[in-house]
Amino acid sequence: MCLAIPMKVIKVKGSQGIVELSGVEREVNLQLVEDVSVGDYILIHAGFAIQ
Repeated sequence: MCLAIPMKVIKVKGSQGIVELSGVEREVNLQLVEDVSVGDYILIHAGFAIQ
């Protein structure tokens, strides 16, 4: 079973981004999604933004 977590984008730097949920920050790969901006919520799975 796969699980994706919705997280808020707090920083974008090229194809990488920093996302946050409940005070926990993670660096994720943004190459699979288009037009990501700070403040957006995206689904994160295994370190990749998928939607």
